[in-house]
Amino acid sequence: MIDLRGLRLGVLAAISRPCPPPGYGPWEQVAFDVAEGMRRRGLDVTLFATANSHFDGRLIGVVPEGLNEDPALKDDVWSALHIAQPFARAHEFDLIHNHFDWKPLTYALATTSPPLLTTVHGFSSPQILAAYYAGARRSFFTSISDADRDPGLEYLSTVYNGVNACDFTFREKAGEYLCFLGRFHPEKGAHLAIEIAKRTGVPLKIAAIPQDEVYFHEEVEPHIDGDRVQFLGAVERQARDELLGNALALVHMTTRPERFGLTTIEAMACGTPVLAARMGSMPEIIVDGVTGFLCNNVDDAVTRVAQLSQVDRRACRRHVEEAFSVERMIDGYLAAYTRALNLRVPPPPTPEQRSARRHDWWDRPMAYTEIGPKPKNLEFA
Repeated sequence: MIDLRGLRLGVLAAISRPCPPPGYGPWEQVAFDVAEGMRRRGLDVTLFATANSHFDGRLIGVVPEGLNEDPALKDDVWSALHIAQPFARAHEFDLIHNHFDWKPLTYALATTSPPLLTTVHGFSSPQILAAYYAGARRSFFTSISDADRDPGLEYLSTVYNGVNACDFTFREKAGEYLCFLGRFHPEKGAHLAIEIAKRTGVPLKIAAIPQDEVYFHEEVEPHIDGDRVQFLGAVERQARDELLGNALALVHMTTRPERFGLTTIEAMACGTPVLAARMGSMPEIIVDGVTGFLCNNVDDAVTRVAQLSQVDRRACRRHVEEAFSVERMIDGYLAAYTRALNLRVPPPPTPEQRSARRHDWWDRPMAYTEIGPKPKNLEFA
């Protein structure tokens, strides 16, 4: 057990939503769980989050509420003010843990202390790699899955996201509907969940936040009938727990390799198996045939639906408790903190990493893989 009691830690959270978020908000949830977990372990923790967040330790918030909660708040202004806070107080910390993507790296380049650790929650576009490469002179990195790594970066370790299983109600009986939970974007595959539901005749309940409105109106909305395809809007707390726990399975058929997929371990914590695309982090998260099924395409997923009721739901819960608990995540970050504090400064890139840092990064395509056709005028069997 690593003992860093008394370490002065600053945790920089995302600010789309408060910490912890009432519903969707994986980056905010992980940052909160890290801050709270470290506080329980005896570290002196300061959480930088929205002002309407709830944290038993020291909370510093200059953004009145989540940027997604108030459209009048300008992202560029409030993000800059938010990021400036921990670096203006750098002398107060032994280490800063960044969960706010690439922008804090540009601030860190102007300072020399304390050590900075950045959890890479995914690369939203190839262009931000330029910031990560530049920031590698100043920040250590951890990945949230082995699959979501860039060959041009050095990582201290992979630390999987974790959840408190006790926050989710275990339900032993399999439900009679499929569910989709997340956000409306082509990469999350709501249209594929609809196709699977229609081809199998199993009802689908969709709970998601808006992101790509054109995608929603063209590929999702025409299939919502309030009966066999239901749209529940954004679900929070108890409603989220009930949706996941009472489902036959969570459908997570992404069209782009998943970075981690927090909803998958939330579903399994309820005992609900996951029907997932076999790419990205999913082979690291799902035990094929035990906690769900890894599918090569939509046809494969359709075949697997009939086998979902045979999955041992207790095995799903046990898998989360053993492999994806918050305490295991905290252990992983404590080990990363120790390495960062011992090294103080990130090592220079290796020749292989330098070679991987292609100068034409702005032309690098993101890895999208459409594993099934988008549904058009499908009818239930």
